[in-house]
Amino acid sequence: MASTAAAPVVMVTNDDGIDAPGLRFLVDQLVAQGCYRVLVCAPDIDRSGVSHCITWRSALHCKRVDISGATAFGVSGSPADCASLGISGKLFDGLVPDLVLSGINIGNNCGLHVVYSGTVAGAREAFIYGIPAVSMSYNWVGGQSSINDLKVAAEVCMPLINAVMVEIKNGTYPKGSFLNIDVPTDAAHHKGYKITKQGKYMARIGWEQTVYKKPAVESYQTANMNADTASDMEVDTSSKYDLLFKRVIVKRSYDEEEGDDLDYKSLVDGYITVTPLGALSRAEADVIPYYKACLSRI
Repeated sequence: MASTAAAPVVMVTNDDGIDAPGLRFLVDQLVAQGCYRVLVCAPDIDRSGVSHCITWRSALHCKRVDISGATAFGVSGSPADCASLGISGKLFDGLVPDLVLSGINIGNNCGLHVVYSGTVAGAREAFIYGIPAVSMSYNWVGGQSSINDLKVAAEVCMPLINAVMVEIKNGTYPKGSFLNIDVPTDAAHHKGYKITKQGKYMARIGWEQTVYKKPAVESYQTANMNADTASDMEVDTSSKYDLLFKRVIVKRSYDEEEGDDLDYKSLVDGYITVTPLGALSRAEADVIPYYKACLSRI
């Protein structure tokens, strides 16, 4: 049961880690509203791209983190772990959030990125357990975006967050979906909110052989740095591995569907996209007769 306290309770999680600026700016905005009780339960390190994985066999380590205006814990688990623990009532002395927010992620989570996203999984986990949830991401572009853009992204998301909370408190918020929000690169000059549907956009991933144990990748710590310098990487000098491979972006495939209401297309057009999502992975309806026919012949 959600909290009945006078101040609505909002819990924040993410996948970039509890020290990520996107989360900190979002918490700052929530606290500044002066009307929310703010909880934070987020990974203690960057756990980007872990999708909806959970910790099953090991206990989670939770450590208090000092975040002004909020009660916060860094957790040795995935975003889904953090959402699950945070809404359980066990971590925050019986307090259960009215709303879970996951983000603000560095990098968009449109199209098929939803499958891989730990940010989206944090919101999805709360939704599965009956807690209204919203995932939020900023369309970071290397060489163009700056940390301050994440602050602006948090600011432009607040009207929507406030509107969602009003619906929750009025008992009129729908229970059949959670929201996935993506903020355009030029957040300060966005064209407004736009309801969209999930498209098929994806950054296609390939592999390249490497001599480095940990190839440098762009994250919130290195976003303004040259991520290709060898000084940021550790050369493997052991014989433990025969071969080392790193992920690389091969190409970016865009929506093949037609329409102006797809998430990524609307995002690059400058809109803050608001995409209702569910938890089920159903196939397209038109393939069902095909499989029924196949089974009838077996």
